Order: sequence, then C-alpha cells, then structure tokens
Amino acid sequence: MTVFSAKEFDNHEEVLFFHDEKSGLKAIIAVHDTTLGPALGGTRMWDYKNEEDAIADVLRLSRGMTYKSSLAGVNIGGGKSVIIANPRKDKTTELFEAFGRAVHHLGGTYIAAEDVGTSVKDLEIARRMTPYIAGIREGNCGDPSPATAWGVFHGLKAAVLFRFKKDSLAGLKVAVQGLGHVGYALCELLAEAGAELIVTDTNDAAVAKAVQKLGAKAVGIDRIYNQNVDIFAPCALGAILNDDTIGRLTAKVVAGSANNQLAEDRHAGDLMKRGILYAPDYAVNAGGIIVISHEGPDFDREKAMRQVSGIYGTCLHIFERAERENVTTAEIADRIALERLEKVRAEKEQLALAS
Repeated sequence: MTVFSAKEFDNHEEVLFFHDEKSGLKAIIAVHDTTLGPALGGTRMWDYKNEEDAIADVLRLSRGMTYKSSLAGVNIGGGKSVIIANPRKDKTTELFEAFGRAVHHLGGTYIAAEDVGTSVKDLEIARRMTPYIAGIREGNCGDPSPATAWGVFHGLKAAVLFRFKKDSLAGLKVAVQGLGHVGYALCELLAEAGAELIVTDTNDAAVAKAVQKLGAKAVGIDRIYNQNVDIFAPCALGAILNDDTIGRLTAKVVAGSANNQLAEDRHAGDLMKRGILYAPDYAVNAGGIIVISHEGPDFDREKAMRQVSGIYGTCLHIFERAERENVTTAEIADRIALERLEKVRAEKEQLALAS
C-alpha cells in the first residue's frame, strides 16, 4: 500500500486515515490543494475490493475537485473522502457520527458533502458532530444533485451545438450509464428536451422508473457502450473510458456526471482520434460545487443556478480552444484550471512578501 509514490498522489497537502472500532468506521480524507480556499468534496461510501483501490480513488477524486473548483471560478479548494463499507448494508447512525468527528478533526480544512453511496440524510447525521458539512441544510443549498444535473445538461447541450451544430436535443439518442441522484435528474431534463433515452443501472427499481415515467429503453450493464446513440452520458463510477470501452462507442459525444471518466490521461487522445467530442467530466459536473459555493445567510438559489448554467459557455470555450490548438479537450480544461491556480498562488506569494 503506497501513498507518496502512488501515481495519483500529485502533491496532496494531507491524506488522513480514520478508524473507529466501535462503529466500524474506516475512512480516508484527502486534501489535495487549498490555494483557492478550504477543500470541499463529497463523501463516497463504497465496498472497495482492497485498501489500495480506496486510496487511489480518494486521491483521484480529491485532485479532480481542485481542478473542478478552479475551472468553475469558485474560491474552494479540492478534497474528497471515502468510507470503506457497503452503502446498502453498513450504514448506521454511529458510523456517520464517527465520520463527523473525523471531519471535525481537520478544523475546517476539509468540508464534506454527499456523493456516491451517501445521502443528504447520512450527512445530516455527521453534522451533529461538526459544522463542516455542506449541501444539506433546508432553506440553504440543500441536496446539490439537481444543480449538478442542471450543469451536466448545459455542458451536454454545448457539446451538441459544437459537434452536431444543433441547438436542440429533440430526437437525439442518449445512453445514460447510472441512474443515481444526478443520473436520473439528468434523464428527466433530457426527456423533457425531447431526447430518446437508453439507460442502465445496477438498481433495477431506478431502471424500471426511468422506463415507466420517462419512456426510456433499458439495457444490460455491459451493453450500454454498444448502443447506437449520438451521446454517451456516464453518470456512475469512474475509469469507464478505457482500452476496452472506447472502441465500442458509436456516440460522437461523451458528456456525463461521473468523476474521473478517463481510466488514463491517454484515453482523451483515443477519443479524439475516433472523432468523439469529450466534455471533460469536472467541467460539466461542477454544478454542485458552484451552488454550494453560494451557501450562506444570503443564499440566492436563482443566482446560483444562473452561474451553473454558465457551464455551457465554459464548455464551448474548451471545445473551441482545443480545436484551435489541436489538442484534447481534457488538456485544455487542465490548462485553464492550472492557469487560475498559478495566478492565485503568485498573488498570495506577492502579498506574503509585501507583508
């Protein structure tokens, strides 16, 4: 088991391991970068095959949050946490209270929110032990999933305009992989816009709901890649764009809410070679972090959602610059994010010297 030598480490500021014997909590909190502000990121609860997978996941996700916040123009750093457990079997009040104490241990350096395998209800329990929980309070931001879906929808629309020269989704076929909080909300928006849906998920009830209420066609988990569609929307776990799956795609656009969709950086080039427009995941799924950045006593949901809609323009800029410079969209998104981080770091250094 490695941390410092892991390829995903990328100069993380802090990686902390927490264990509570009484509740059975085994958690990892990773703080990648706090240049822009306190690190904020979701809490993923997953039954990892081994600890190495959990470490790699939290490091990748934490780094992704840094880039996501920077690209979105919000003053929030990058962090993430994982709880190693089965989200369908192992949830208890004691476990999430213990997790709340772990978050509090960082004193505000890391702020937790919901993610895959956790819910607003789970994080409400953790908040009994710490104020450093975001995206849950009624009358404030609340569950950020609808905002994330709204942002993905706008990023997807930008990709459709750029690739197909169409400003409407009517009649376009979209394969949606994953019908969690964000994936299902995205399907609702797509159906309302007139898109045809092909869906898959390990949750049979969610699939049945999409079929019954949205007129979606259901396919098996592994068959989703081979569907004859215009758009592939990955909304489940990461690393699903890889040596095996990319060659099976017929879609000309990939735009979805899943984090870390590329198994390796080189896969962005593979998509480009096949003429598939990739909307960088942390560009399109930034809606949640944007709306959370507006939390406070003067929270204005309408204003926050207007900023989320700006993901459309951000994505168009990425697509146009990538085409102009003949590089992948992933590379351009990284460049833009790093440019802002480096600018802020330089400004802080100048202020420190001046004082």
